[in-house]
Amino acid sequence: MKEANVPMVSGWTDIETFNTIDIDCVPWPEKFPYRPRVKASLAHTSEALLIRFDVAEEGVRAVCTEPNGKVWEDSCVEFFVKDPQSRYYFNFETNCIGVGLAAKRISRQEFAHFDAEQMAQVKRRASLPCEPVEASGETHWSIELEIPFSVLDCPTKPAELLANFYKCGDLTAHPHFVTWNPVNTPAPDFHRPEFFGTLLFSF
Repeated sequence: MKEANVPMVSGWTDIETFNTIDIDCVPWPEKFPYRPRVKASLAHTSEALLIRFDVAEEGVRAVCTEPNGKVWEDSCVEFFVKDPQSRYYFNFETNCIGVGLAAKRISRQEFAHFDAEQMAQVKRRASLPCEPVEASGETHWSIELEIPFSVLDCPTKPAELLANFYKCGDLTAHPHFVTWNPVNTPAPDFHRPEFFGTLLFSF
């Protein structure tokens, strides 16, 4: 499984020092060969994990405008994460206009969505306006996520977390399912912690 270092920074002003990884695995190429260009830049402060996704994608779509709605059907980036010692994992999904979904899970079927107070603690910033969009041609867009360690049930900054990063778009012009760490399943399934890689946090 892949590993990625997550450097300590003072905040977003230090983005030039973030560690950038490619999200470029296409685990199901026969049915879903399309691969947009996706990078994730990672860092952390003493209180939060900082992630910036940068995407270049053909046929951008965003019609979901409700929190915890079907953002995965749109042009969407996703971050799944868990403490190695916990039975739970968390998924954070955000479409290209900044509408988010977040949940604490045991599995795909057993979960609790974040309530409004929890959702407000996760900061999201999108480069595109927060309004429905369907566009042809290549579009460049970005999402910044700031996820407090406290919402991950981590009382202090962890030494490591298990995670995977995804790019999907179930109902886009070019449906796709792209991952950071390979997922060895017959069909697209992001809810598989056994295929998470490792994030290593510097102190």
